[in-house]
Amino acid sequence: MTIKRRDVMKGAAALSAISFISSPGLAADENPFVPHPGPWRTFEVTTHLEIEARVGLVRAWVPLPAFAATEWIRPLGDTWQAPGAKAGPRRVGPYNAAMLAIEWPAGAERAVADVTSRVTTRDRAVDLARPNRGVALSDAERKLFTASTSLIPTDGIVKATAERITAGATSDLDKARRIYEWVVENTFRDPKTRGCGLGNIEFMLRTGDLGGKCADINALYVGLARASGLPARDLYGIRVAPSRFGYKSLGANSSDVTGAQHCRAEVWLSAFGWVPVDPADVRKVALEEPPGHLAMSDAKVEAARRTLFGAWETNWIAFNDAHDVALPGSTEAPVGLLMYPQGETASGSLDCLDAQAFRYTITAHEITA
Repeated sequence: MTIKRRDVMKGAAALSAISFISSPGLAADENPFVPHPGPWRTFEVTTHLEIEARVGLVRAWVPLPAFAATEWIRPLGDTWQAPGAKAGPRRVGPYNAAMLAIEWPAGAERAVADVTSRVTTRDRAVDLARPNRGVALSDAERKLFTASTSLIPTDGIVKATAERITAGATSDLDKARRIYEWVVENTFRDPKTRGCGLGNIEFMLRTGDLGGKCADINALYVGLARASGLPARDLYGIRVAPSRFGYKSLGANSSDVTGAQHCRAEVWLSAFGWVPVDPADVRKVALEEPPGHLAMSDAKVEAARRTLFGAWETNWIAFNDAHDVALPGSTEAPVGLLMYPQGETASGSLDCLDAQAFRYTITAHEITA
């Protein structure tokens, strides 16, 4: 079947202007990270599920890259095969998250499915030196993207921290940049974190443990932005290709992308619209870029830090910007975020962060003409 659709700053240096061109001090072999809108690239992503047959119904939900078409991403459609199962696309919740819902009947010998999606995407960058007032954010969207979620509250310690960071800010751009620099300066990537993390930002701030991965660090950005009155959102997705800017840590370096999930963030600024940010990837570069454990003053870290406030390399595709997702037909509580395949048997939920036990693989290939 087929469906188609198309904290306060640590010194003045932390508040320096951020541009999209490399510093004159960077050598050419440092591979400055300078994405800009260019040719569209098309990718095909396939999720293969093979869930152990058990007594009772077996259900699975596979996120679909059906994020609304924009100037940087266009979903091209999805196909699937799930022998013996009922399967169909569903959209749920206020964020309109898209997924393929699959159900195998009790007694099914095999619970196997293949879900393939095609997406075209291109790099993006916002010139923050040139305001370009576009379509205004609707009242409903502003309310949605400044609201609290179960893991991203906007009151209490989150609001108090946001107020300290943005004290004296003169514009929404100033607020957004201060929050970004604070998050980059104060968080760290923790390699022991399972998957992409949970994104429980109140816990992070209350305990002072600001380590984690993208779903933690970028959620912290989103929460602090929302608590400052700035519409912001997490975009949950997956890396599908190597980085073309020489960053081994920022790409999918094989066709097997089963563990390449990554979330990014956006903040809405009145003079620019949705602006891409990714403080988590700055910390990923610092920890993982060869030879590893780079200083924040390292040229490659500095280049990523400058660039990732306002630009993304889109060797990555977005699924959704949803929180607290109630999976159709599930007997379990809503999931805080939908970035991984989800599964459920009569014994309860399957561990989506353990692909081998769950038994799923995800592959990606570029099919640009």
